[in-house]
Amino acid sequence: MADPITYPVQLVQPDGRRVLDREHAALVSDVGPDRLRQLYEDMVVARRIDAEATALQRQGQLGLWPPLLGQEAAQVGSAHALHADDYVFCSYREAGVAYCRGVDPGRITRLWRGAAHYCWDPADINMTNPAIVVGAQGLHATGYAYAAHLDGAEIAVLTYFGDGATSQGDMAEALGFAASWSAPVVFFCMNNQWAISEPVRVQSPTPIVRRAYGYGIPGVQVDGNDVLAVLAMTRQAVARARTGGGPSFVEAITYRMGPHTTADDPTRYRSAAENEVWQRRDPIDRMKRLLEREDLWDSDFELRVRDRSDAVGGLLRAATIDMPDPDPAQLFEHVYTTRHPLIEEERRQYADYLADAEGVRS
Repeated sequence: MADPITYPVQLVQPDGRRVLDREHAALVSDVGPDRLRQLYEDMVVARRIDAEATALQRQGQLGLWPPLLGQEAAQVGSAHALHADDYVFCSYREAGVAYCRGVDPGRITRLWRGAAHYCWDPADINMTNPAIVVGAQGLHATGYAYAAHLDGAEIAVLTYFGDGATSQGDMAEALGFAASWSAPVVFFCMNNQWAISEPVRVQSPTPIVRRAYGYGIPGVQVDGNDVLAVLAMTRQAVARARTGGGPSFVEAITYRMGPHTTADDPTRYRSAAENEVWQRRDPIDRMKRLLEREDLWDSDFELRVRDRSDAVGGLLRAATIDMPDPDPAQLFEHVYTTRHPLIEEERRQYADYLADAEGVRS
């Protein structure tokens, strides 16, 4: 990634035809029929997770949900580029990444239901929980990556963020520190064209990846709706980090086909014509066309994917609806790594308050 690439790398066109790009195709030359099918299946399941969670929020079962519709290739492709010991610092939309990292689908909605402080244990899959503070995870990732480098760990750390987050000071600080100290972190910008209601042109009059160049960080734009291209360029960045090459920046050009969150109405700020353009670039349709062109699509595979999607969707729905209310005392868990006298005092006061409230009700 030594030379700046200011056009989106693409390996599969929207009609499913491969692009003649030997340099970047070599990065995924090992991806055979089984892996191609797995990439497709994971994208379909990620979309089902999103559809099920969105429906659950509309039905009053979740307080909020940040849809990922249209961004499946960017999430699945980048997740497949990671090693098990690599670490992910996510934003709040990467449910597809979590699934690929091995999160139990029944845990994905825990935080969004308001029944727990977290969805999964980060230590189980080397991935943090959803980060609601926009851009803060960039600093966390950089610090973790630098510490891992000092400890001699040959890993990569990848952090996800949106185009809007690049306007946050936290991201500027993270890029500056990572460049100065050669932290093995991959900055993965999920450029979905909209920061809630603000178009990307408001965030940056030039390609966002160029911001990385100002810090001396190599970067690349990639077609974020092309799962193979995303896999290739993320692999390259991850390899650079793992071998001591320092930070990299990947800007995935994709599109948020749904709302920013379920509290948003995108019809108030973007046109139907724009949606139609991006629907023709649908990442799942693109991968299906590739499989059909290469004789990797048949009814048995289609049924397998449908069954897996239905199973994950059913598990997520049942786990969400059956999720028990938390013990109020859990509010004080996981605040500090060791017991803290202030927290212990607050725990006692809250227990007394609950006991008094129960006495009043009885």
